Amino acid sequence: MSSATLEQIVMVRLGEITLKGLNRGRFIDCLMRSMRWRLRDLGSMIIEQKFSRIYVRPKDPDAPFSVREVVDRLSCIFGIVSTSPVVVSPIDQDSFFNVFDTYTSGILGTGKKKTFKIEVKRANKDFPISTYDLCCLLGDRLLERYPEELTVDVHQPDLTFFIEIRDRIYFYHEIIEGAKGLPVGMSGKGVLLLSGGIDSPVAGFMMASRGMQLVPLYFHTFPYTGPQALEKVKTLAEQLARYAGSMTLHVVNFTEVQLELNRVVPQDMLTIAMRRVMMRVADRLAPKVKAKSIITGESLGQVASQTLEALATTDYVTTCPVFRPLIGLDKNDTIALARQIGTYETSILPYEDCCTVFVSKHPKTHPSLADAERAESGLDMANLVEQSLQNIEKIDIVPPFSMVE
Repeated sequence: MSSATLEQIVMVRLGEITLKGLNRGRFIDCLMRSMRWRLRDLGSMIIEQKFSRIYVRPKDPDAPFSVREVVDRLSCIFGIVSTSPVVVSPIDQDSFFNVFDTYTSGILGTGKKKTFKIEVKRANKDFPISTYDLCCLLGDRLLERYPEELTVDVHQPDLTFFIEIRDRIYFYHEIIEGAKGLPVGMSGKGVLLLSGGIDSPVAGFMMASRGMQLVPLYFHTFPYTGPQALEKVKTLAEQLARYAGSMTLHVVNFTEVQLELNRVVPQDMLTIAMRRVMMRVADRLAPKVKAKSIITGESLGQVASQTLEALATTDYVTTCPVFRPLIGLDKNDTIALARQIGTYETSILPYEDCCTVFVSKHPKTHPSLADAERAESGLDMANLVEQSLQNIEKIDIVPPFSMVE
């Protein structure tokens, strides 16, 4: 039996989903729908769940099956703890040892010295050889075949061969970390205030990891912010969609509103007034897109508009709950997350958004509600919000099939 003839599939491990009670089936169905959608162009596949595992294999055993491509696409789906390329054997002793020998020969035999160990999970107790005896038999078998190449190290091996004996026998040596969390769509929708900065894409990622579907909202002030700024935000939305799935980016033509704010509002309250208009627009948009929350990338005390008083003043104009998943994070922690999810290099491109173009030189750091209401007294606020809602462009964002460009 050559390594090319071994049956190869992908094993997907579930985590938090398995702790759900009567709703567990809904979570698993949602996850499997996401998996089918991400793999939709790779041919007909069978995706089936058994206990805390999901298995992916081609419907036609003779059809091409790119295990690496499947693993790559699944690794960014929330709800998946980890994946492994797996070789499968029928549950009988002759097949077991033949497949094990063929499988390991495809990995070993390079002459490079390695340490190894064997880990066996014998969930099917009908298999006649005990877990301990299997580990010993397989370890001896490898040492006999590769005496110069292999030595045993059960603590920190270079290579671990995993064998799971269930309805069939599964062999693997790689465990690729997944995105974890909950399947997107299980926790409702949230309107994400998406700027061109570092923080808001990370905030969106964190809420999507808890199962929330995202509706990104961007305020564009052309020509004060150029087309590159909009392209930057679209790219950030696409990068975020790798994890959060397809979404519709809502782009508000905010120029006239911004100019009116700049004309009427005292400079030290300009940022707060602008944030309050944005929150009002997001709050009005939410029911139109069936969202029940607003998401921002604010962190307590990070800038003048993110003090406790400033946040409370902006929250006052909303009816939806406002989620700020970065509220207690250090900036360096946020940057590390941005690098991890692939948005950092885009976020630091030097194209300004409206929050950086129209900004107070000396903003009020501890504004009260009375301060905000006085600052807005010369504005026709209802008209500004309605004007913003009437000037929204919708852009469909579809995630790339693969994480690999």
